Amino acid sequence: MSTLTPRLPKIPPEQMTEEQKKVAAEIVAGPRGELRGPYIPLIRSPGLASPLQQVGEYLRFGSPLDRRIAEMATLLAARHWTQHYEWIAHHKHAMTAGLSPEIAQAIAEGRRPTNMAADEDAVYDLVMESLNNKSVCDTTYNRALVLFGEQGIIDLLGISGYYALLAMILNVARTPLPVGRDPMMPWFPH
Repeated sequence: MSTLTPRLPKIPPEQMTEEQKKVAAEIVAGPRGELRGPYIPLIRSPGLASPLQQVGEYLRFGSPLDRRIAEMATLLAARHWTQHYEWIAHHKHAMTAGLSPEIAQAIAEGRRPTNMAADEDAVYDLVMESLNNKSVCDTTYNRALVLFGEQGIIDLLGISGYYALLAMILNVARTPLPVGRDPMMPWFPH
């Protein structure tokens, strides 16, 4: 685990601006129930934090995508950005949603998982091609379209983009892992 000092630690409530307090209260009142993880650094920009947390709320709690598929897309983004906090937070959600531990482990190790179901294989290709190639080929797009429809494709890209943004914020902020937790995936060499 990194011993780097967090750059953007939690702001004590008495030091928050009124706008920060309002956004913090929105987050606490929602399904997250507390201000944690990426929202600790994000609260410094309440104008961004408020709509962004609404996007995240839709992607996590409102999207019609199967949760197993949505959480797999989240893990792919976390692995792409080597974001340990995101990985820890969403690995448990992925397991609860029915993603195979072997698939999660392969993703953690940076390998293409084997024995994926058709929808898992399609989401892997869609998300990884979009992250690595900045687009997807027609074959990948058409396969995802058949399985997820247009809304599903947009939601999957939204998930990978949303968690990529959060990963950048968490990485730059040096947000620490939850107390007592160690990284669950290896660091990649640079």
